Amino acid sequence: LGAGLAGAVRAGLARAGPQDGDAAVLLVPVPSAPGAVRARGHDPVRRIALAAAGELRRGGTRARVLCVLRQRRAVADQAGLNSRQRQANLRGALEVTAGGGRLVADGGRVVIVDDLMTTGASLAEAARAIRDVHTESKGRGAVVTAREITCENRITAAVVASSPDSFAINRN
Repeated sequence: LGAGLAGAVRAGLARAGPQDGDAAVLLVPVPSAPGAVRARGHDPVRRIALAAAGELRRGGTRARVLCVLRQRRAVADQAGLNSRQRQANLRGALEVTAGGGRLVADGGRVVIVDDLMTTGASLAEAARAIRDVHTESKGRGAVVTAREITCENRITAAVVASSPDSFAINRN
């Protein structure tokens, strides 16, 4: 899945055109609930992002994984919720970690990575958290919001899909 994500990121970068300097692609995984990580024994989205970053680097693209999102509060299980209920359930649930906003602002294009998309509510919440963070701009001393970064076409979302059988086999 990491190789698939790397290919999608490369294709997206080619379509987006040139960007400021030699900035790295920043892969930001949507965090899984702490209980889900404990139950699985790993964080699959983080692992996919790490594999994709390695694949991108091997192909000559500068890439970093930034685990700068965290759950600010518990959310209800999304199963059985409709689109509006999912959005309400996730509204304000994610935040950028202390210092994470600076890392995002200092980097290049941001790719939000998730392992599943049903309604897009978790991707929208992740993008909101990144947009809303305020950081000090490098070298200018001015405050830059990630909302300004978005206007520069620097936040993107990537969802890696797999067959239903692979989820049944791995219970993920």
